[in-house]
Amino acid sequence: MDITKFMEFRRKVNDNISKVIIGKSNEIDKIIVAFIVSGHVLLEDAPGLGKTKLAKALSKSMNCSFKRIQFTPDLLPSDLTGIYFYNQKKGEFEFRKGPLISNFVLADEINRATPRTQSALLECMEERQVTVEGNTINLQRPFFVIATQNPIEQFGTFPLPEAQLDRFFIKISLGYPKFSQEKDMLDRFMYSDPLDELQPVVTKEEIAFVQDNYANVHVSDSIKNYIIEIITATRTDKYIELGCSPRASINLMKGSQALAIIKGRDYVIPEDIKEIAVSVLSHRLVLKNEVSSSRHQSEEIIIKILNTLKTPLEDIK
Repeated sequence: MDITKFMEFRRKVNDNISKVIIGKSNEIDKIIVAFIVSGHVLLEDAPGLGKTKLAKALSKSMNCSFKRIQFTPDLLPSDLTGIYFYNQKKGEFEFRKGPLISNFVLADEINRATPRTQSALLECMEERQVTVEGNTINLQRPFFVIATQNPIEQFGTFPLPEAQLDRFFIKISLGYPKFSQEKDMLDRFMYSDPLDELQPVVTKEEIAFVQDNYANVHVSDSIKNYIIEIITATRTDKYIELGCSPRASINLMKGSQALAIIKGRDYVIPEDIKEIAVSVLSHRLVLKNEVSSSRHQSEEIIIKILNTLKTPLEDIK
């Protein structure tokens, strides 16, 4: 397995996106990891922090088709998947594709749509296919969803149920830039938008290679045990009502494999687990009523678990 191909893939994509999204290299790396393992991303951020630009920059970097869906309460499942309509000139039914039939989909403010429409999107994310009037249409590869939601505004929203949150590979926040980063941003955007000049940096063949081969990264028994210990701790913590599912265990392993290889290793070390665990696990927790259910509280619990458990030191290669 050629590790340098993964490292080069990460470098080219991260550097390209960083022309538009400034100072968020670590967050971009996590999104690249999610893309490599064919997962999906939930971005929870206030308006104006670059969520749409990030999704567009990612799709442009990979020369993939991109669709943005503005979720509203009146949005219907058929608005996402497409419809069959009768073409009077041809005298036959034709299929009009919905925005889900694309490589990259930005589901903007997903919590503003009704649960029925949310479920239509999440079913496509899981099954990689849409069903319209009994006809099944396989979605193109790659198929990658970035969904966004506003963590502050709750009026008129339909929060995602726990079972649907579990479908997202990671949940991250870009957050506000630092002073120097925002100054750099003003300089870059003064005369033009860098997004307009962004060019593709990887090919479809390179995408297929990284998605098909990351699973060859070695995961030792001690690392697997470490993953299970972390997941088990979420199920027994006194502040957690519902811990992480087996899907979380699998995603944590896959994420650590992809993270390891874009950093130049063909084996997973505990630091890979620690680096990605909060993003993979925190949104899957259901906290008890007496505990704040904020994102930060969930993240703190995962960090506490990581700091409490013994880190494996042997037999990781």
